[in-house]
Amino acid sequence: MKQTTGASEVKLIAVGAAKGIRLPRALLRQYGWGDSIMLEEMEDGVFLRSRKRDKLSWNETYRAMAALPEDWSEFDSVVADGVH
Repeated sequence: MKQTTGASEVKLIAVGAAKGIRLPRALLRQYGWGDSIMLEEMEDGVFLRSRKRDKLSWNETYRAMAALPEDWSEFDSVVADGVH
């Protein structure tokens, strides 16, 4: 899980038959959140993020790298050249 930079308690509020939270305006501005955000369920909680992202998370990077074919044909000759 990513390191947290701060934590604060927010109260759940009634929104019809559901519950919601109010986010401070400064927080909305800080992350550029408008009408919608992404909510990711994780093992130990939920993660809120912007819909638009410029870089991949570590999990997304790992999955993308694992899906790529790897060519190890020159591995033995590179290791045998004696340069470390």
